[in-house]
Amino acid sequence: MSNPRRQEIRATLPSLGWLVLFFALPCLITLTLAFRANDLRGGVADGWTLETVKLLADPVYLPVVWRTLSMGLVTTFACLLLALPMAWHMARCTPGWRNFLLMLVVLPFLSNFIIRIFAWRSLLHPDGPVKHLLIWLHLADESTLLLNNSGAVLLVMIYTQLPFAILPLYAAAEKFDFHLIDAARDLGATGWQAFLRVFVPGVRQGLLSAAVIVFVCTLGQYVIPQFVGGTGDEMLGNKIVQRAFTDRHLPLASALSGALLLFVMVLVLLMSWRERRSRA
Repeated sequence: MSNPRRQEIRATLPSLGWLVLFFALPCLITLTLAFRANDLRGGVADGWTLETVKLLADPVYLPVVWRTLSMGLVTTFACLLLALPMAWHMARCTPGWRNFLLMLVVLPFLSNFIIRIFAWRSLLHPDGPVKHLLIWLHLADESTLLLNNSGAVLLVMIYTQLPFAILPLYAAAEKFDFHLIDAARDLGATGWQAFLRVFVPGVRQGLLSAAVIVFVCTLGQYVIPQFVGGTGDEMLGNKIVQRAFTDRHLPLASALSGALLLFVMVLVLLMSWRERRSRA
C-alpha cells in the first residue's frame, strides 16, 4: 500500500470510528431489538421472535406511512422550489451581500429548535398576529383555523428544512459558470429558459444532495406534527415515540425505527447508484 494511501486511511480513522461508535452501532442495536419479545414492565424480554416485526403489517400504519411520505415529498419539492432562486441570487450577488444572506440562512440554527416551533405556535394561534392580519386583509374570518392542521405542519416543516436545501444548492451554484447563462441568452433563450435548461442541470449534484437531506430529515419528524398538527396529522416519528414512551413497547418502536432506517438507506443507495451510472 502506497504511503499517501496509508496517510488517507489514518486521517479517516477518527471520523470512521466516531461514525461506527455513535451511528452504526446504535442502529445495529435498534435493528436487533426489533427481533426481541416485549416485556410487560416496559423493557425487553429474553428470547427472539418475529412477532414484533409482523406487527408492522398492521393496517393502522398504512395511513401514517402514506402521510409521512407525502409530507416529505411535498416539503422537499417546496424547499427546492424556494431554494433554487435563492442559490442563484446568492451566487451572483456581491461578496458583501453574499455573506449577509448566508448569515440570514444560518441564523435560525443559533436558536433552539423547540423554541422556533413554539414561536410558530404563537404566530398561528387563533389570537396570534397572523390570524389578525389575515382577517384585516379579508383573507380569513374568525372561524379560520391556522393551527392544528396539516397546513400548519407543512408550513413549519418547510421553514425548518429550507436552510438544508439552500446551503448545498448555493455550494453548487457558486461553482457554476454563469457565462453559460449569458451564452444561452445570446443564442435567443429567455431568462426562464436559460435558468431551467442551463442553470438547473448545472447544479444537479446540489439538487440531489438538497433533496436527500430535506427528505430524510422530514421523514423522521415528530416534534412539528406534535406541536402544530392535529390528531390526524401524526407521522411515523410520532408513532415511534408513542410506542417507546407511552406504550413502553420498545421492540415495536425499534421495528418501526428499523423499517424507517432501512427505507432511508435503500433510498440513499439507489440515488448514489444512479449518480454513478450517470457519470459512467
